[in-house]
Amino acid sequence: MHIVAVEFLRAFWEKHPDAEQALKSWADEAKKSCWAQPAEIKEQYRNASILKNRRVVFNIKGNDYRLVVSVAYQYQAVYVKFIGTHKEYDAIDAETVEMEI
Repeated sequence: MHIVAVEFLRAFWEKHPDAEQALKSWADEAKKSCWAQPAEIKEQYRNASILKNRRVVFNIKGNDYRLVVSVAYQYQAVYVKFIGTHKEYDAIDAETVEMEI
């Protein structure tokens, strides 16, 4: 999978250094994956939440942080839509949220 907007992950771990290793691990695993359907993500990440609009929520660092992505299975691309604390995640709509530039 190709990760689009990985710079948002980097910016996040610069503000939250404790998230750096967990986000790098997730990114490495995602890059090596070839997901063709949501069930394959669930096989790899049991705690991932599959939402509408090809969205997936990943728990990062023991659920301290939440990562919302949109997956374009046909193009083997993952688009970062949101990364934040659990509290910040509770304040957004994961099915429509977009990264603010």
